[in-house]
Amino acid sequence: MLYFARMLDKIRKMNTSELREDCQANLGKGFDHRCVRFLQVEYNDLVQQTLLGGTDEEILKWCFAVGRELSTDDIWIWNQFLKKVGWRDPASDILAQRKKESGLEHRDDIVTMLDYIEADEGRK
Repeated sequence: MLYFARMLDKIRKMNTSELREDCQANLGKGFDHRCVRFLQVEYNDLVQQTLLGGTDEEILKWCFAVGRELSTDDIWIWNQFLKKVGWRDPASDILAQRKKESGLEHRDDIVTMLDYIEADEGRK
């Protein structure tokens, strides 16, 4: 499930004061908010569960038990949605703003929010 592991990593890093300051204001918002709504769990409950420990897979199974279990089709729909956010949709303006703020406005290969996240975090 795209993005889920990143969300957990942000929670863990915030707990150890390792999360970049520019990421802190969006905790529980944006994709975090959409993800927990899709899973039908509360963000604060997810934070507590994550900080108790466990692998990403174990925490996802907890989400399925507490919220709703996703089918392979549900996960496919979620992944396809995430792969396209920022490409010719209302999030395009946010993407352009984030690229500019990060000095990435010259990068024509960044056309979605996932592209931006990968580039901003040094993976693309």
